[in-house]
Amino acid sequence: MARPAAFWQKFGTLAQMAQASVALLGFVAVLFQINEIRSNSREAGARQVYLGYTDLAFKNPQFSAPDYDTIRTQPKNAQVQYESFVSYFLYSCEEAIAAFRDKREWQASCDHDLKAHLPFLCDKNAADPTYLATYANSTQRWIETSMTQAGVTPPDCKLRKS
Repeated sequence: MARPAAFWQKFGTLAQMAQASVALLGFVAVLFQINEIRSNSREAGARQVYLGYTDLAFKNPQFSAPDYDTIRTQPKNAQVQYESFVSYFLYSCEEAIAAFRDKREWQASCDHDLKAHLPFLCDKNAADPTYLATYANSTQRWIETSMTQAGVTPPDCKLRKS
């Protein structure tokens, strides 16, 4: 016949259960902290990339408010610079929109800046359909939706007057 557990044995078991509960809560807290650090890091990185784009736009106003018809007639070097500028812009928007999904002002800022580059993106996509595939699916849909809304279609790829 089994003997009943002694007084201290019952509390020893309770103490072990309490210790395990505290350890589990600590582990959950660490997971939350890691997630918060990851989120903060992503936001900081997105801010840095977007600040880089803003600095590039400040140093190259001919690209941030482009006259694409003029850029097309310039030497190849200027066209390549403009293409790189647009690529950096799209990358910075990808990062900002992904990091700040719940903050619509980032999307609105990118929407505003994208409109000026739609004729180039239309032209580039018509000449090289794989170009947009270098961006995330969400960015591809964003560009295609923006082109449709602005009435930018090949072969002329002009912004609709509004």
